[in-house]
Amino acid sequence: MMWKNVYKLMKEKEWNQNQLAKKAGVNNTVISALKNGKIKKPSFDLACKLADALEVSLDDLRKDDKNEFQSD
Repeated sequence: MMWKNVYKLMKEKEWNQNQLAKKAGVNNTVISALKNGKIKKPSFDLACKLADALEVSLDDLRKDDKNEFQSD
């Protein structure tokens, strides 16, 4: 699940969910939905926003699950 990687990266930056949402340009409810498993396969756009905000590659976000993103 991508959330594990996002959470790890957030903690490294000492960010909370609100800070990540603001940096990624998404609503906090989106981050909460990802955390709670309501978004199981995030869109490519969301994944890119999160990766950019966290200053990592998409590969870093999906390390353990190669089919993590929703196909458009």
